[in-house]
Amino acid sequence: MTFRRIRTAFLALGLAVLAASPAFAQRVIRMVVPFGPGAVQDTVARTFNAELGQALGASVVVENRPGAGGSVGTALVAKSPADGNTLVLAAASHTLAGHLYSKLPYDPVKDFTGVAYIGNSGYAIAVPGNLGVNTLADYVKLAKSKPGQFNYASAGNGSATHMGMAYFLARAGTEMQHVPMKSTGDAVNEVLAGRVQGVTSSLIGLVPFKQDARIKILAYTGAQRSRFMPDLPTVAEAGVPNYKFDSWIGVLAPAGMPKAELDKLNAAINKVLALPEVQERLTRLGVETGPAMASDDFQKLLRADYENAGVLVKASGARIE
Repeated sequence: MTFRRIRTAFLALGLAVLAASPAFAQRVIRMVVPFGPGAVQDTVARTFNAELGQALGASVVVENRPGAGGSVGTALVAKSPADGNTLVLAAASHTLAGHLYSKLPYDPVKDFTGVAYIGNSGYAIAVPGNLGVNTLADYVKLAKSKPGQFNYASAGNGSATHMGMAYFLARAGTEMQHVPMKSTGDAVNEVLAGRVQGVTSSLIGLVPFKQDARIKILAYTGAQRSRFMPDLPTVAEAGVPNYKFDSWIGVLAPAGMPKAELDKLNAAINKVLALPEVQERLTRLGVETGPAMASDDFQKLLRADYENAGVLVKASGARIE
């Protein structure tokens, strides 16, 4: 055998060994976030993707696919193979979209499999600091005196930040113009700059601005006060009775995933979520984590929330063609 043939043989053998090695053939899992940077889903996804990758012997990559209130990125996942390699970090906007949009390219329940429940996140209503109001009651009174003249920003049409505010306005009996932005961070910036008169944002996203004179946090949207800002009244306490708006957070996959793969992913995510360092990160984000939930139970939660979302959307009067 000539030297050239021997060298070629060794190169071929080396490539074969490299291709068979775990580092070369490592599985890549896409965790799609259907909103831009700064949204609750984005920050949550990045709290545990590295640990999840280690648990699965894979690389878990967070991929932002914003647009149309989250439906662009979510549709991508719905149409992907049900092999566990494409997931979506979803929240309340997922089920809200099914009632908001007249034409949605997927069914929020039938086209997805609930993989794992992560926790619950609350929101808060905030206004520019120079608006001259200190309470939610004052805010409602001022808005009613200027019907249709105030604007509020959100992370986009159909997003949870859109619906949280639309529902609040419906319950409060007043109107404002909606200004959809690309992300929650952009929406909050509009309030900081005084270009809009309100926003509903994740509470934890507003905590850094608690002492900032440019913004005033008026009320929490949950049923009870948040442990992250216990002095902040709920919207119901502050004068809008029977108002409650918060969001579950969880991982979904395309429908039809094999049971073995579903159980593997559920077990891995629940194991990672129980890690003290991951729990600490989620707590800093304002996520109230609960006990580990089996995939079947999470699927039931998804169906129940879809029904509740229909009631909320109807009450808000919102509709997107």
